[in-house]
Amino acid sequence: MMPQSVYIHIPFCTNKCYYCDFNSFVTNNPQLIWDYLDALKSEMEITFNQQPIEQVKTIFVGGGTPTFLDHAQMRAFLEMVQKQLGKYWTDDIEFSMEANPGTTDVEKLRIMRELGVNRLSFGVQSFDDALLKRLGRIHDQEAVYRSIDNAKKVGFDNFSIDLMFGLPDQTLDIFRQTLDKAFGLGTTHFSAYSLKVEENTLFHTLYQKDQLPLPSEETELEMYMVLIEEMERHGYKQYEISNFAKPGFESKHNKTYWLNREYYGLGAGAHGYVCGHRHVNAGPLAIYLQKCKEGLPRVEQFEVPREDAMEEQMILGLRLREGVDLSAFASRFGATVHDVFGTIIEEEVAKGMLEEKGGFLKLTKQGLPLGNEVFARFLR
Repeated sequence: MMPQSVYIHIPFCTNKCYYCDFNSFVTNNPQLIWDYLDALKSEMEITFNQQPIEQVKTIFVGGGTPTFLDHAQMRAFLEMVQKQLGKYWTDDIEFSMEANPGTTDVEKLRIMRELGVNRLSFGVQSFDDALLKRLGRIHDQEAVYRSIDNAKKVGFDNFSIDLMFGLPDQTLDIFRQTLDKAFGLGTTHFSAYSLKVEENTLFHTLYQKDQLPLPSEETELEMYMVLIEEMERHGYKQYEISNFAKPGFESKHNKTYWLNREYYGLGAGAHGYVCGHRHVNAGPLAIYLQKCKEGLPRVEQFEVPREDAMEEQMILGLRLREGVDLSAFASRFGATVHDVFGTIIEEEVAKGMLEEKGGFLKLTKQGLPLGNEVFARFLR
C-alpha cells in the first residue's frame, strides 16, 4: 500500500529563533517564495507521477513558519495542494499546518480554512514574555490569545500548542504559570519538549561560552513530571512521550511516524519514506530550486534494511504510551519481538524500564523519563 500521509516543508521564517536548527531561512524577497512554490509544485508532480497516491489520510505542513506566506502565496500554495491531493482525501482527513502567533490574521486563517486546513499547531513555547524574548521569538502572550481568537472566529476548533521546558532561567514556578495559562485556552492537543542545545544555533554558542544558564537536570525532570501530572489533571491523555491530547484528538499524522509507517516528504530538506526507501531532499534553497528544475531534489536515497526497520519499529513505537504492538511487529517482519530483541527486553523488564501488557511492549512510568537510554539498547 502506498503512503497515506504527506509532509510538506515551507522553510521561510520572520527570524531565526536562538535554539532552532531546522531547515529555515529568513527572507524579505517575495519572488524567492514564489520560486519556491513553483519548485514545490514540480516536485509534487514528479513524485506523484512516479509513486502514485491511492488515498490521503493526513497532511502536515511544517517549517520554518508556513504562516509566513502572505495571503496570495497561501492561497496559491493551498490551491496547489488541493489540485495535487484533493481527490484522494478521505472524509476524515487531518490537514494540519504549523502557525506562529503574530503571523496569522483573520483573512489568512479564512483562506486556510476554506482550502482544507482543519488543524492548527501553534508554536507558543511559553507564556512568559521575558522568556519568549530570550528564545528569540517574535510574539508575546497577547499575540497567542489574539491568534487563537481569530482562528476560532473563522471556524477552527482543533488546535495544538507547542510548549518548551528546561529553558534558560526558567523556574518550576514560571513553567507552572505557563501551563495554567495554556490550559485556559481550551485547546485539544499539546506537544511539550525539553530544550535541546543543537549545534549551529546561537544557544550552542552561548552554551560553549558558559553563558546559557539552564535549569539543573533535577529541575528539568521535575518540570516533566509536573507536566504529566497537570496534563492528566486537566483531561489530556499522554499518548506519546511529549504529546498529550483530549480523547480523539491525538495527532494522526505524527502517529504515522511513531508507528513507522511510510509517508511522502516534500520540500527543501524534507525526509520521506516510500516503498521501503527513505530519501532526503536538498536543504539549501538554491540547491533545492536548481534540482527541481532538473527532476527530483533528492540528495540521498536508500533502501531500509530489514534489521534497521525492526530497530526503528521499536525505538519509534516505544515513544507511544501504548507501546509496540507485538502482533503488528510479527506480522510485518515475520519474527516476534522476543525472537529479535529477547535478551534486551528481559534485561529492561528486570530493571523496571519496560513491561508487557495486553499484547503491547511499553515503557513503564519509571522508564518514561529515561526513554532515550532504553531506546539506545535497541540499536545494534
